Amino acid sequence: KKSVKKTAAKRKTAAKKKTATKKTAAKKTVAKPKVAEAAPVKKARRVTKPRNAKGYTQTEFIENLQAFCGIEKKNQAKELAEDISLLVVDSLKKGYKIPFFGLGKLAVNRTKARMGRNPATGEAIKIPAKNKVRFTPAKSLKEAVL
Repeated sequence: KKSVKKTAAKRKTAAKKKTATKKTAAKKTVAKPKVAEAAPVKKARRVTKPRNAKGYTQTEFIENLQAFCGIEKKNQAKELAEDISLLVVDSLKKGYKIPFFGLGKLAVNRTKARMGRNPATGEAIKIPAKNKVRFTPAKSLKEAVL
């Protein structure tokens, strides 16, 4: 009889645990109030005039990037610009060509060592070999700008 009482007591505690878990599960499934989502930022497909006659400052470039891409915060636009520049630098270090769609290509070219002249004195100078970054514009960019 003792073993029957123990198993019955175990069944009761197990049943209590199940009902307790059902109650907590029911509490978890309570619908959360909906939070109003922010409206997507409209993309402004126009550039602003630079304040400086020479061109954009970094801040102006970030503001234009933010407006063009429809990014909500300036920090996100700045992070995007920094990530792109890191990608370009790493790719060029490894010797890869980088296509910019509709703009052209960036590539690293190796120049040979050569002899040159000092224009002031006319004496011969040895110019060492070095790497240069070269931008080749796309046909569409040439037609649009030049």
